[in-house]
Amino acid sequence: MSRVGKKPIAIPAGVTVSMNGTEMTVKGPKGTLVRNFHPDIKVNISENEIVVERPSDNKQHRSLHGTTRALIANMVTGVSDGFTRTLELVGVGYRAAKSGKGVTLSLGFSHPVEISPEEGIEIEVPNQTTLVVKGINKERVGQVAAEIRAIRKPEPYKGKGIKYSDEVIRRKEGKKGK
Repeated sequence: MSRVGKKPIAIPAGVTVSMNGTEMTVKGPKGTLVRNFHPDIKVNISENEIVVERPSDNKQHRSLHGTTRALIANMVTGVSDGFTRTLELVGVGYRAAKSGKGVTLSLGFSHPVEISPEEGIEIEVPNQTTLVVKGINKERVGQVAAEIRAIRKPEPYKGKGIKYSDEVIRRKEGKKGK
């Protein structure tokens, strides 16, 4: 049995969960998330917890069991607490500045890079070398952070570029002289 799938999901105060066929709606203080799930996986919603069950032990049901439970847990966490991803700009002259809802990045290119976040995603700039991507949908927060990082990935010699705050860059040794 899936160790992840059989754990019940606690529903915090202020969060409401409803199921309409295969579509689950989770409403909370930070917003609303809606997602469709596979019709074979059964989701039981009680007063203060959600339990995910699978009909059989075939391979597809086993793989969907833990995945469905994790997705529902992320929806509940997102509408109650939200998700954040922190990025750091490493390099001389690399800086970020807030411009309206978007962000302008100076990354050593001949032009500044403009980033405008999609609906439901917020980008904060606490200082010139730090970006914080916030939102209620874990997938979208991670995707936006990955797209920003892809603009200038950290290079292995000096470590210059955009990196996640918890990322460790494996450094290479430079050329050796005689």
